[in-house]
Amino acid sequence: MTDRVVLLLASIGLVPIALSYGLVPSQSLSYLLGIPVEGVNHTHVFRAIMGLYFANVAFWLAGYFTPSLRVPALWSLLIFMGGLAAGRVLSLIVDGFPGPLLILYLVAELGFAGLALRCLRRPG
Repeated sequence: MTDRVVLLLASIGLVPIALSYGLVPSQSLSYLLGIPVEGVNHTHVFRAIMGLYFANVAFWLAGYFTPSLRVPALWSLLIFMGGLAAGRVLSLIVDGFPGPLLILYLVAELGFAGLALRCLRRPG
């Protein structure tokens, strides 16, 4: 899989997740994860998470379109997905197993971190 394809797939895959966190968090997070979102403070936090996700998507798309940004974008993808996966693994150890959707997220995060690492290790 090429560097560009990895960055594009990660970008496309993160958009619905970002929207689920921040578009209407009181509805989506309650439905998807059973998390009650009540009041401005909760909504504010989840919209900030959405913004962080979209900022990464924008950088990965910049790497997709701009060759000089491709390696930094792959590093960003590796760090972002690896960090999320590391936090989820820690939670598995400390807290136990979450719902199936969050396990699916873990698998996807590990997969994209692995793909980014593979792209970064590929010669030239």
